[in-house]
Amino acid sequence: MVWLFVFLLGLTLYFIVQRSVVRVTHTPWWQLWLALMIPAFAIVGWAIARQSVDAIPTSLLVGSFVVSVVLYIFLITRNPKVLPASKNAALASAESGTDALKTDTNAAAIPLTKEDQAQLQNCFPWSTYYLKNIDIKPQAVICRGQLRTEPEAAYQTIQQNIKAAFGDRFLVLFQTDAAQQTYFALVNNPYVQPQTRSIYRPGLALGLLLLTLVTTTLAGLGLSDPTLTPEAISGNPQILLNGLPYAIALLSILGIRELSYYFTARSYKIQITLPYLIPIPFAFGTIGAYLLKRSPIPNRKALFDVGVVGPLVGFIITLPILIWGLMHSELGALPSKPGVLSTEALNPRFSIAFAIACRLVFGQNLSANSGVNLHPVAVAGVIGIVFAAIRLIPFGQFDGGRIVHAMYGQRMGLIVSQVCRILVLLLSFVQPILLYLGIFLMVIPAADEPALNDVTELDNYRDGIGLLALGLMLFLILPVPTGLESFLFTANPTP
Repeated sequence: MVWLFVFLLGLTLYFIVQRSVVRVTHTPWWQLWLALMIPAFAIVGWAIARQSVDAIPTSLLVGSFVVSVVLYIFLITRNPKVLPASKNAALASAESGTDALKTDTNAAAIPLTKEDQAQLQNCFPWSTYYLKNIDIKPQAVICRGQLRTEPEAAYQTIQQNIKAAFGDRFLVLFQTDAAQQTYFALVNNPYVQPQTRSIYRPGLALGLLLLTLVTTTLAGLGLSDPTLTPEAISGNPQILLNGLPYAIALLSILGIRELSYYFTARSYKIQITLPYLIPIPFAFGTIGAYLLKRSPIPNRKALFDVGVVGPLVGFIITLPILIWGLMHSELGALPSKPGVLSTEALNPRFSIAFAIACRLVFGQNLSANSGVNLHPVAVAGVIGIVFAAIRLIPFGQFDGGRIVHAMYGQRMGLIVSQVCRILVLLLSFVQPILLYLGIFLMVIPAADEPALNDVTELDNYRDGIGLLALGLMLFLILPVPTGLESFLFTANPTP
């Protein structure tokens, strides 16, 4: 099994490196591939030496991950590939990320007359951004020059000048290329067309909320008493009330988290729909909620705030719900092979955060062999932890990916996303639930949508919050390491 996994992993990494990463660096692909395979080689070496992959030292796993990530980033950034201005528009668009704005890829070249070009040149004051070259591509007008003031002031000045000269014809993007040189890109504004109907559909949002309340109530009823039959429920409809605590707890976590996204986006004048909950008539009753964004993100500050607020608010709401649920849960014997997220006899080791919460609630009664028989409200709290952890993973358009993009730029965000794909797969050796997530990350795009002003950096305050949020992700998603077990679990529990 180990050899099959390593073979499939190596093959997947080969295609990832060949199809995406080699476009941004001159480093030979095989060096990048070897750097990514370091953790896999470490695991194989351990399996050969011990004839088993069980009990792999945490220090070996963490050390190999750190070496792999550091070496991989060094190899990519030491020799970046700079695309000349004569490259075709598809490559230029992929490099800058303007294709993520979903402009029409079949559109004709942007028509700019000589008068338009002269007017465009007047939009760039020499004391703000000394314009050197205007390159008209099929899908974008690339304006390169030298930045002579603060990025935020430069963007505001030039964006206002272009709007005064051309109206809402263009979206103005301020980006950085592989050589860390700033440039402006003008693309046809896809948002200039008037909305045929309002994006705010409260009827749809309310209807999905009520439907999700029904499905989560039924799910909570099943969690409170798995032996209930449809006949018993129809004979005594009041039994349905037993499912409400779980439904209210879970919808509170999801609803407040999504509303925090919504109001944060609206504070930056980003057009976004109301949260739409997704009901399912089985399992936990819902798979979360989603919002649709209808306008671009103005800058990295807005990108960061929208990305960080949901997971942090969700975690703050989840914590008291989880504690209350654990206070009404019971300890039991841990089965020899418990399920990954079994609601009966859940292994508290599955997450550092969950283990600490169990320790706070159960105290000296929590032993290394204890399992937790979860109250339905505690199940909602565990789901909240899992959702927050997944959203904080630094990948693509996940909240964690937006945080990394906002802190370090779009190019570094793409690199981290590629590394994250591999780390999640490798971490599935110690956290099996991550295998499904790792496979999912392999088939979705790693690039995040650029902000209009993608050059202005964050302040130190937001950088600090971002690092704490990424640390919280590890705290929520990683199982309890061996070194912490003696502090969290009692060898001789109180009878």
